[in-house]
Amino acid sequence: LQNMTPIALRPPEVAARIVPGHWEADLIKGAGNASAVGTIVERTSRFLMLARMDSASASSALEGFSKRLRTVPASLRKTLTYDQGKEMARHKELAAATGMRVYFCDPHSPWQKGSCENTNGLLRQFLPKGTDLSVHDQDALDSIADLMNNRPRQTLDWDSPYQAFQKFMAAISEKNSATIH
Repeated sequence: LQNMTPIALRPPEVAARIVPGHWEADLIKGAGNASAVGTIVERTSRFLMLARMDSASASSALEGFSKRLRTVPASLRKTLTYDQGKEMARHKELAAATGMRVYFCDPHSPWQKGSCENTNGLLRQFLPKGTDLSVHDQDALDSIADLMNNRPRQTLDWDSPYQAFQKFMAAISEKNSATIH
């Protein structure tokens, strides 16, 4: 991959999980690496979005991640952390399409995006290894994400990722409303 910005240059607020809008992403690959689903996890709330992809190619990753991330308000699209997978070869275009800064984990260090890695492990209950992931349309993936996002988490004081994310959305709405008046 060319022109990668290393994770070491990521703002300290990302690691501290105190400011929403910092995301981690990855691909879950299906049987024979012939199919893939993109996973996108917000670090503070653990809110999950899944992106249907036609393949594990750079063009599919660009399209899938861009489409899903653009459903989130711009104020909650600050950074994206990814590993050094070849599917991110078009990361500059992804950054331009989403307005996000993209950072890359150190080589062979997927633990540096632990929220996404842990979520991927949980997702394997729904998307088992060795299966054809292309059979899942976006509606089915959204249903899986809803199940995951409505599951209370101890790390969120027993709120669900959905509840935590909604609190951020409400705060942004309140702030925007106060700015208008």
